[in-house]
Amino acid sequence: MRIFLTGASGCIGHYVVDLLIKNTEHELFLLVRNRDKLKCDRIYRDGIHLLEGDLANILEHKELLKTINQVILIATCWGGEQESYQINVEANLNIINSLNTEICSQIIYFSTASILGQQNQLLHEAGEFGTDYIRTKYQCFTKLKELDLYSKIITVYPTLVFGGDENKPYSHLSGGLKDLPKWMNLIRWFQADGSFHFIHGYDIAQVICYLIENGQNLDGNYDKKLVLANEPLTVNQAIQEICNYLQKKVYLQIPLPIWLANIFIKVFNIQMAEWDYFCLNYRHFTYNQFVNPQTFNLSGYAPNIDRLMKVSQVSPK
Repeated sequence: MRIFLTGASGCIGHYVVDLLIKNTEHELFLLVRNRDKLKCDRIYRDGIHLLEGDLANILEHKELLKTINQVILIATCWGGEQESYQINVEANLNIINSLNTEICSQIIYFSTASILGQQNQLLHEAGEFGTDYIRTKYQCFTKLKELDLYSKIITVYPTLVFGGDENKPYSHLSGGLKDLPKWMNLIRWFQADGSFHFIHGYDIAQVICYLIENGQNLDGNYDKKLVLANEPLTVNQAIQEICNYLQKKVYLQIPLPIWLANIFIKVFNIQMAEWDYFCLNYRHFTYNQFVNPQTFNLSGYAPNIDRLMKVSQVSPK
């Protein structure tokens, strides 16, 4: 197949491209803004094409897009109202609208789990006052139904993403793991009401590669909308499991109820964006249906906290 992919030079993109290069024979067209940021082995085999350019000018590749069999839309803009809309909404729609409906068999579009509620429904607040990134992801998803190729789109919603190494850029979360042992000396004394999912970039790549080969036969129960996540964790579970890995004892823990946090915010006049305040009160970013490599009978690379700490090379002492 001929596969067109955006966001190849990012954390998730590196994992996806690496697996596609080494485990398939598909012809790959990788759009990047800066070729020097792509560390994958592009000479590993034939059929790897690097396209240097900006998503804002994606229509320059309109003729190429007409020949593409599958598209993987990973690239994203994290901030700036105008730029976020241009990249996260307009560019993705332009790509999909440039595809040939008879040649293109599948589109894998990366959204974010932040636009979903706990029943996997669209979260109204995300579209109303989410960050530029979240709000434009919400806006793009609502426009997908208007497209001729909508029936061929699989939308994936990553939860908290970890990943990165010497050959791949670190995700925002993994970039801070080196300081985790220091912070856990303080965090282990507290309890908090909240829960979340996480997933590693390599496991995301495993799912994407599975979908490339099998997405058209996806179980109808998923409705082509897949939250990418491991089993949910409460905040207190995560604290305990991280402390176990770091060999730190957990003794008396002080509860931090939401009402106390709200008092601190008012007393100290802490400035919070409307989305931040919503997240503080929402607390449980979990989903009743999600997928990971084990869903498709694949081996999970980092299915739990202990394994995540090990593959992230966090020292246990």
